[in-house]
Amino acid sequence: MIGFRHLGAVLALFLLFAGSGTVEAVTITDAQGTHDLPDRPKTVVVFDLAALDTFDTLGVEVKGVPDWSMTGELEKYGSESYTKVGSLFEPDLEAVAALEPDLIVVGARSQKHVATLSEIAPVLDLTPDNGDFRGSVKRNAEAVGKLFGKEAEVAERLRKLDATMARLRQMTAGKGRGLVVLTTGGKISAYGPGSRFAEVHDLYGLAAADPTIEATTHGQVISWEYILKVNPDWLIVIDRDAAIGKTETPARALLDNELVNRTRAATAGHVVYLDPVAMYLTSSGLRAEQAIADSFIAAFGRP
Repeated sequence: MIGFRHLGAVLALFLLFAGSGTVEAVTITDAQGTHDLPDRPKTVVVFDLAALDTFDTLGVEVKGVPDWSMTGELEKYGSESYTKVGSLFEPDLEAVAALEPDLIVVGARSQKHVATLSEIAPVLDLTPDNGDFRGSVKRNAEAVGKLFGKEAEVAERLRKLDATMARLRQMTAGKGRGLVVLTTGGKISAYGPGSRFAEVHDLYGLAAADPTIEATTHGQVISWEYILKVNPDWLIVIDRDAAIGKTETPARALLDNELVNRTRAATAGHVVYLDPVAMYLTSSGLRAEQAIADSFIAAFGRP
């Protein structure tokens, strides 16, 4: 299988040197397909923040994490107690190998390194699928639960998330159309159905103000005139700069302009600023997805 050409050999050696009967394999489905991984791995390296959100939520210990300015629930991983193994995008292969991990976890920003990392240890790829976002959130959470004996907790959290989303679909029905935008560096992009932020439409049921937006990784660059022309009933805002620790061009200041203020969303008080870290960095993580859905419940529950 692509990206796992050495996994069988690695796992076989792992089982051999661990001693007969001391380590078992478990069949897991992730973004790469179905394959065998070592059950209850002891030394885990996690490159993806959404995956780290899930691991932390379930109380699963990790040893190596990316060198990133962690905030909120993940702040503790910025401490020296956790080995830094590279960036969100580029692994430090020497640092990873020095930990002698028996599992490496990647996601969207680190997925391209699956083949290289799998030469060090088995790799679990928790990259979400924008075409089936809900399905991939479930798949990824269940994979972690199965590997670490957390199946019951995962199932309960997924049930709660499903119930929240079902309630949201009831709340958004007939509430008009929404436009999802991301601001960064003074610029603004829009995202629609099928995009990385498609859960707003595909899972929460908010109709898209412009269903023709191209589903690209970085969104469709738009203008303030475009927002007024589309004239959404709801404007859903993600401040990328805030997510990565920049404060020069906050979204609230950018959007406080004459054109945006004339939209139905602004005049009705329906401009929703999402938690930028949860939406931009840890989205698809088990705890993050519940927090995002809860924030929508609060927004649509207002008069």
